[in-house]
Amino acid sequence: MALVKVKTRYQVTLPSTVRNRAGVGVGDLLEAKVERGRITLTPKPPVEREIAEGLEDLKRGRVYGPFASADEMVRSLHRNAKRLAARPRSRE
Repeated sequence: MALVKVKTRYQVTLPSTVRNRAGVGVGDLLEAKVERGRITLTPKPPVEREIAEGLEDLKRGRVYGPFASADEMVRSLHRNAKRLAARPRSRE
């Protein structure tokens, strides 16, 4: 059993043996749950990550449509692409 320490910002580091056995890598999502006083972290596959990101977009209103036809959708894509291209880029 590996022990980990909770840091000042409530961060923990997963030991390499635990990461390797669970197949967890940088950027992977883990679902955190508390069950009967125990914290469990469950790796989520990339498909679930994409679904989670899509649901977050919906929640924040970052969506287009619905569209009555494919042509209407393509026109919307072109319109929004032009608008985004004209917008000044932020430095990241």
